[in-house]
Amino acid sequence: MPTRSAAVLASGTTNAAKLFIAALAFTSAYVGFSAYSSAGSAAVSSGPATTITLAAREVPVTEEITTAPVAGEVTVNTLADGQAGCVKSYVARSLLINPDPTQGVSYRWRLTRWSPATKTWRTYLSDHDGTAAAEETVQWRLRVTGNPGWYRVELKVQGAEPIKSDRFQVTC
Repeated sequence: MPTRSAAVLASGTTNAAKLFIAALAFTSAYVGFSAYSSAGSAAVSSGPATTITLAAREVPVTEEITTAPVAGEVTVNTLADGQAGCVKSYVARSLLINPDPTQGVSYRWRLTRWSPATKTWRTYLSDHDGTAAAEETVQWRLRVTGNPGWYRVELKVQGAEPIKSDRFQVTC
């Protein structure tokens, strides 16, 4: 029996040694490859270093909106955000008067698009918010991307009828 136990122990030790050597070989290959790829990616200098100075100028992202919002009306202004193609940004504004300033009021914005097929205004985008102020100018910034057509913005204040903007056309 002692010979059989010794043979099993010797073969187990041999297997463990083989696994250990294989792990060392793999780790060495990985480290060598990593060092090689890092060394190969270094930039080769072809001359003296050149200093480059970058300059930037500040460009306003939006147009200045000079009209004051009016309660019961939604105004929509186009923003000049410098996007090319069929990407248009807008800001919808209104004056919200809370009849009970001790309570908060929630409201919902909705951008609707005219569907010539169904001859109805269909929801395109929506957002919601709330305020606890007695009077507040509320605004919603929205973007229409690659979808020309007729749109309008609706503001629905909790407990009141929706207020709709004039329709506007998005063109590319």
